[in-house]
Amino acid sequence: MVKEEIQILPEYIANKIAAGEVVQRPASVLKELLENSLDAGSKNIEVYIKNAGKTLIQVVDDGKGMSSGDALRSIERHATSKIKSVEDLDCIKTFGFRGEALSSISAVSSMEIKTEQIDSELGTIIKFDDESGLISEEGSFAKGTSVAVKNLFYNTPARRNFLKTNSTELKHLIDTFKRAALSTPEISFKFINDDDKIFDFPSTDFRGRLEDVIADNIYDAVIELSEDSDVITVKGVVGKPTYLKKSKGEQYLFINKRYVQSKLINHAVFSAFENILEKGDYPFFILFLQLNPERIDINVHPSKLEVKFDDERLVYRFVNAVIKKALGKYDLVPSIAINRTEEGDKLSYGNPGYSAPNDFSDRPGYNNRESFARGKGLFSDSEIDLLFSSLSTDIKKDEAVTLESTPFGTNSKEVSHQQYKQQTEIESSGSVDESSFIVSLQNKYILSQIKSGLMIIDQHVAHERILYEKALNLFEANIPFSQQLLFSEKIQFDPADYDLLKELENYLVKLGFNLKFLSRRFVEIIGVPSDVNVGLEVETLNGILHEYRKNQVEQQLEVRDNLAKSYSCKTAIKAGDKLSEKEMRLLVDQLFATSMPYVCPHGRPVIVKIPLTEFDKRFGRT
Repeated sequence: MVKEEIQILPEYIANKIAAGEVVQRPASVLKELLENSLDAGSKNIEVYIKNAGKTLIQVVDDGKGMSSGDALRSIERHATSKIKSVEDLDCIKTFGFRGEALSSISAVSSMEIKTEQIDSELGTIIKFDDESGLISEEGSFAKGTSVAVKNLFYNTPARRNFLKTNSTELKHLIDTFKRAALSTPEISFKFINDDDKIFDFPSTDFRGRLEDVIADNIYDAVIELSEDSDVITVKGVVGKPTYLKKSKGEQYLFINKRYVQSKLINHAVFSAFENILEKGDYPFFILFLQLNPERIDINVHPSKLEVKFDDERLVYRFVNAVIKKALGKYDLVPSIAINRTEEGDKLSYGNPGYSAPNDFSDRPGYNNRESFARGKGLFSDSEIDLLFSSLSTDIKKDEAVTLESTPFGTNSKEVSHQQYKQQTEIESSGSVDESSFIVSLQNKYILSQIKSGLMIIDQHVAHERILYEKALNLFEANIPFSQQLLFSEKIQFDPADYDLLKELENYLVKLGFNLKFLSRRFVEIIGVPSDVNVGLEVETLNGILHEYRKNQVEQQLEVRDNLAKSYSCKTAIKAGDKLSEKEMRLLVDQLFATSMPYVCPHGRPVIVKIPLTEFDKRFGRT
């Protein structure tokens, strides 16, 4: 006789198992109840907590309320007014939609619902628990709905034993409350814990709610941002690098007003800060993304905290660019100070800090630029052509150095000189301040005055930053331009490098390389980007591959980012390359047209400054 062991679980057991997905702790209950109140069109919401939610979690709102029949159905599984058909799941505009919250909560607690519609004379009270069952009565109540969840997990002691201390659970409750308050500043919120009113947020705008929830002076530490496109809108604030956190708890992301967690968006924000962040630092941000509901999927997990985008790359790039633009409004430059010691005065390298507004407005070739063009990228096509073209091949070298080894070599010195002359005239018109001195120090550093003192730029890493952003834009533009060689170069690679070249071929083509793969691992270099030095085509390509492998091992970078960094490192001008005054001014102009002129792609500082006050100290003027 065959023994059958599989059986259908009783409904009350199935409900308790299902409740575990939705109700993980008191904060989970509060989140679901607050979302129901927001969907009900409430203008005022009050939260009452006792014993960190273990004894009582009550949410009272003045929303539209429920009829007696709806109130009874609301505690049944998969009962919802938010969706009617499967097609509605593709365009969710409400916070709730699964129809599981009240059913799951009632399965692990004693629950009481009082509700009355605005145009009704009588309302309904429903009480439900395992011992008494379902009780429904009519009565007169306040307009709206009150849901009280008592003795959470009383009938699932194992789950109750896994709850943390009251202080920990209360923190999670407060975090949930604050997220709801931040997402809807037009609604007033109150939070009463053990009969003490902890928070009272009146109806206001986003700025007022941010000051109420975070801190009165929060706007001194954040940068406001707002960008629109046909597909996505991003608004909110991001913390200045001086307001970095040592924990992950200060990142708020809302999509269509719903609080969610997204590693994709977090990475977009973090990468926008690039090397400003030290290990263990986390940026503060509150971002509101608005997208067509059809372009996102919120039905990933019962907690509704996860989200998927139909075009992750577009969302990532847009958010990353918006944050970079916001950060680019500030001059983040390390300062050099003179410290007096027993051994005498010594220069010390200070931590990066913000310069005064417009501190660099008198630098050579200062331009007030739009760093985010409407549409698809940071710059328009014409701006990209202007900002990211090579500086010049007409660079003066020491007599021992030949023309072929110049960092911006082309096939014709006369042609490049003419191109450079035309570009310099364009760059100089109305922008270059000829009264500002600019000099080279040991053909390594560019020195120029600024309002607050002396600006020092490392010419190699400055050009690295320019070429890095040029490479990223070329990847996106997909309009390759290759400078054809008069005589092609053939080189034989080892098997590993040959395979790597094949993997990177599409990206190298976008940068401007024209390669032909031959038999026996030979590769013919037919054309190269204009940034590659004449006569150094083979050496540069080998250097890019070597740098790419090194970054793979040490940093595990994404392919495009890795290749852009490798390319910029191996094609940038070097320490010792002599630049004319016009070339230095053009380099500075192009540097300050980038989205992050203060650090190179590898994290080294591009600029440092010595404040005028330090010179005054040195010369006894203080």
